[in-house]
Amino acid sequence: MLKVHQFPCLSDNYGYLAHDPASGETAAIDTPDAGKYLAEAAAQGWTITQIWNTHWHPDHAGGNLAIKEATGAMIVGPAGEAEKIPGIDRAVKGGDKVSLGQMTADVLDVPGHTLGHIAYSLASEKTAFVGDAVFALGCGRVFEGDMAMMWESMTRVKALPADTMLYCAHEYTQANARFAETVETKNAALKAYIAEIDDKRAKGERTVPMPLARELETNPFLRADVPELQAAMGHAGDAVATFAEIRGRKDRF
Repeated sequence: MLKVHQFPCLSDNYGYLAHDPASGETAAIDTPDAGKYLAEAAAQGWTITQIWNTHWHPDHAGGNLAIKEATGAMIVGPAGEAEKIPGIDRAVKGGDKVSLGQMTADVLDVPGHTLGHIAYSLASEKTAFVGDAVFALGCGRVFEGDMAMMWESMTRVKALPADTMLYCAHEYTQANARFAETVETKNAALKAYIAEIDDKRAKGERTVPMPLARELETNPFLRADVPELQAAMGHAGDAVATFAEIRGRKDRF
């Protein structure tokens, strides 16, 4: 069974070490802070053997070379951004598979935030590392792609089994919640979720990872195909326009 060690990095990033006990292999999921990753791995008694990058941004790939120098780890990253991934050894794209011991991760193309953004889904472990594509009650800003591309990426995430746990890269949940409640004011599931989020954050607890099933009920960026939400946003029957409306409102929020 996959072991995931989660820890805070930088100001609001989460670091993840994915460990296969059978083989002893450990993958660093992105590398926002090389020193922190190496220290956390040592504290667990693990050695980082791979790095899985989701996209090129420095708070995701900035520690690649230092970790590779310290451990000899193989670096896997998105083919669409290979020239921007420091030290990359293997470039992958949607449909490819990556192994951690006997475990296999499916690579998903989820562009929009960046043009080559990918996610890693380990179906047998009900786990997906989604980087900045999706957050709890949110999604990444559309920096490099367009709204149609980002919505298509949302549909790929939505297609994962509902019991998948999503490991995103930032603790943005409370701010996302404040926005989400302005979009679906009568969503009872959202209201309950927000109450739990506020309680967790008041106690200093993390809100990530999160089950996809709950995001499907509450995350407005995953719900742009819901007719009631489309009508409320003024774009009945148009998921892309609805998504663009929601993303635009969040950008101005």
